[in-house]
Amino acid sequence: MKLLVVVVQDQDAPGLLNALAEQKIIATKLASTGGFLSEGNTTLLIGIDQTLIPKVKEIISQRCHTRERVITPGLPATEHLEGYVPHPIEVPVGGAVVFVLSTEEFVKL
Repeated sequence: MKLLVVVVQDQDAPGLLNALAEQKIIATKLASTGGFLSEGNTTLLIGIDQTLIPKVKEIISQRCHTRERVITPGLPATEHLEGYVPHPIEVPVGGAVVFVLSTEEFVKL
């Protein structure tokens, strides 16, 4: 048995959850916040047999996409530079991060 911890953007979560449910793969949804942009993410906990991992990864890759996002970087609160004008930059966001953890026991009560 494996535990997948899957972190996705909030906007990808509903489609991913529906696609998983269609395949009878149960996931527990947790709200989370990303560290880079400090925006909402969704973290899914999925307990599955190891043989189903490729199937779940395929579903995730079909439903979770990277996007370009324009951000304006700020200075840390301790920095004060005269005449500093931040310029917007594009950064890739989204996709999914999947952690595969070994699980000694999985009990559904």
